[in-house]
Amino acid sequence: MQVPAEASERGQRTAQKQGRPVAAASAPEASNQAQRRAQAAARAATTRQAAAARRQGATQTRHSLTPQRVSMSVPQNMLRPAFGAGTPILPVSMTSGLSCVPFARMATGMNISGDARLWWSNAAGTYIRGNAPERGSVLAFMASGGMQRGHVAVVSRVVGPRTIQIDHSNWGGPGIRRGTVMRGVTVMDVSDRNDWTAVRVQVGHDSNSFGRTYPTHGFIYNRPAGTRMMTAEAARLTEVAEYPSPHAAQHQRLAAQLLAR
Repeated sequence: MQVPAEASERGQRTAQKQGRPVAAASAPEASNQAQRRAQAAARAATTRQAAAARRQGATQTRHSLTPQRVSMSVPQNMLRPAFGAGTPILPVSMTSGLSCVPFARMATGMNISGDARLWWSNAAGTYIRGNAPERGSVLAFMASGGMQRGHVAVVSRVVGPRTIQIDHSNWGGPGIRRGTVMRGVTVMDVSDRNDWTAVRVQVGHDSNSFGRTYPTHGFIYNRPAGTRMMTAEAARLTEVAEYPSPHAAQHQRLAAQLLAR
């Protein structure tokens, strides 16, 4: 009777464990064993290839789902960080005898005509306007209450999302005479939407005391209309006009002279 190959193998292994001599496998049995080992090796190789293919597919899927960073080439003068450097403030040697309008012109180099209450509308088409503070921009106050001619002030520092410091002139207060130039005055945004349309201004020399709420239009940026700005803040509407300012070159010269000192 012919003994099956598998039974023969089991017998050989048992004999090896018990220390008994094992008869040499016949040629057919050796051939079957080699064939089974080759088949097992082929199955293992197939399994490894399938696992590698699954890993590669998973990696490609993750890459396809990962948001790709898009590189955009934007001129540097078109970028404006949320609380960035802004534009330079020019030196004003006078410390008294100035109203707010001539001081703002001297400190920024902007050429906007009319009373302070008209600056917002008169800046349209010449300078960019918006509702985010920036150093060197002009905060335009509306005419209200006892301030019928409005007011303009230059932003000297952005402290935070709702706090700035301004330089301005002709703003009365305890111990301050009309026409006096004040620097580093604290202003707080008290608007509901954090758009700087309602502010409170430091009273006198006390940075912890603030007066009533004043309505404002927003900020006039010292950039020619037609220049686009990108910010890191939440999206806000920024006015963009069609043609450059005729005063841009003048301000650039003044700013370059200031920075060269």
